[in-house]
Amino acid sequence: MLRTFLVCLCCLLLIGIHTPVQAHTINYNVENRGISVRVFYDKDEPVNYSAYEVLGPGDKIPHQKGRTDKNGFATFFPDRQGTWVVNVMGESEHGMHGATIRVQVDNDLAMGSFDKPLVAKFTKAFVGGSVLLALFGGWSLLASRRRTARSELSQVARKAE
Repeated sequence: MLRTFLVCLCCLLLIGIHTPVQAHTINYNVENRGISVRVFYDKDEPVNYSAYEVLGPGDKIPHQKGRTDKNGFATFFPDRQGTWVVNVMGESEHGMHGATIRVQVDNDLAMGSFDKPLVAKFTKAFVGGSVLLALFGGWSLLASRRRTARSELSQVARKAE
């Protein structure tokens, strides 16, 4: 009887002091770091759900592979400084298009700079040159028409004599 009482008392004590055991859990941490690249065909047309790969400085094997999100963003977290290369392969109605973006990562593992396409660097110069060429082309067209009209008039006048 005493033995049964002690066993029941031990069981009650063990039940009262046990710690809950959790099965498998998923932990997470949200950090404000990383580099995002937005890729787009036009201002309102992102390169969404397109394949991309990220290569670290001197890497032969990709650091990361994935697909851009619906807004055309590809995000990666560099683990060392240097030039990182992001290759994006976008498919549109006109076929496959690709872009290679080079991002310079500094000592703090933050973006130092990135290479812009030639058109993005000199947009004003390209637009200005295009306007000048269009004006010159229009002027040349009008001048040639005037010359043609004058020569036709002079030919008619000669025939009339």
